[in-house]
Amino acid sequence: MKTLSVDGLDHLVLVVRDVHATGAFYRRVLGMEVETFGRGRTALRFGRQKINLEPTGELTADRAAPGPGHLCFVTSAPLAEWMAHLASCGVALAEGPVKRSGAEGPIDSIYLRDLDDNSIEIATYAR
Repeated sequence: MKTLSVDGLDHLVLVVRDVHATGAFYRRVLGMEVETFGRGRTALRFGRQKINLEPTGELTADRAAPGPGHLCFVTSAPLAEWMAHLASCGVALAEGPVKRSGAEGPIDSIYLRDLDDNSIEIATYAR
């Protein structure tokens, strides 16, 4: 019998207090595209992935509360440039740079918090 497995992640849902403010934060700080889809729903797009923003009390979020979750984003840009960008956006660095282990090997990471206190990790793989 063949073993079934998934091939990748299409999207995930992030429960938030304020969809518009969260979309603006991720656009300004992480350069994500904010899109409206379906019946007025909001998603953050980056590369071939997306994060659907779900306000508390709706659809899948009826039993969920916003934050704190953890998201790790991989970048090819130097972390020093990200740190300067975060400072220019008025976003405090929570931790880093630190060495961690990513899905494909060792990474260097910095951490920040979004508006719902989710931990956001920005990571680079060692070259």
